[in-house]
Amino acid sequence: MSPAPALQVLYVEDDRINIVLMEEVFRRLPGWQLHCAEDGEQALTLLAERAEAGLPDLLLIDMNLPDMSGLSLIEALRADPRLALLPCVALSADDHASQVEAARAAGFSDYWVKPIDVLRLSEALQATAARMAR
Repeated sequence: MSPAPALQVLYVEDDRINIVLMEEVFRRLPGWQLHCAEDGEQALTLLAERAEAGLPDLLLIDMNLPDMSGLSLIEALRADPRLALLPCVALSADDHASQVEAARAAGFSDYWVKPIDVLRLSEALQATAARMAR
C-alpha cells in the first residue's frame, strides 16, 4: 500500500524570518508539504495556476501583506468559485477583538496570533488532517 499523498499548505507571508520558522516546523511534520507566497498577488497567481491540478488543503494568511491585507486576499478568494471553499487561517500580531471578528466575518476559519505557538499549529494541522481523512 502506497503512502497517502502529503497534505498541501500555502503560507502567505512577507517576513522572511516567519517563513524560515514555518519551513522548519513543517520539516518536522510528516504528511504535510509547505508552499510559500510572499504577497497576495503571488498567492492568487499560484492558486489560479494550481486550480485544475490540485489546490492546497489549507491556507495560512498573514493579515498584513505588502500589497494587500489578509481581508482583501480572502475577499478575492471567496469571489472565485474555484477558490471559495479553501480553508483559510489568519495570522497576525494584532490580537484586537475587532480584527479577529473582522477576519472571521470575512471567512477565515481561525485566527492565530504571532508569534505562532508551534504546539497549537501542530495540533491544528493534525485536526485538519483527521477531518480531511473522513
